[in-house]
Amino acid sequence: MRKAAVYLRGQYAGEICELSPHEYVFRYDDDYFADPDKPAISLTLNKSQQEYRSEFLFPFFFNMLSEGSNRQVQSKMLHIDENDHFGILLETAQTDVIGAVTVKPL
Repeated sequence: MRKAAVYLRGQYAGEICELSPHEYVFRYDDDYFADPDKPAISLTLNKSQQEYRSEFLFPFFFNMLSEGSNRQVQSKMLHIDENDHFGILLETAQTDVIGAVTVKPL
């Protein structure tokens, strides 16, 4: 099992876990979820529920990944299989990402 902390504008919002290659969980932090002034990290992972499950990496997180030749270069440089979406997310979404969400390995 691999997991990471998810931050929105530098504030801890929750965790994403890869339980298996076909089972992912995103869960909002209790305090973050309870605070109505704190926004959802995305429209598809809104705060209508605290925990989300999926058979594949959530599209919101998948869309944080590079594509094409950039992904091939990252994969080679990081020694990560090009199809290991979660592994690449853990290594590349810690800083300098497009948008307000960052992902840091736990």
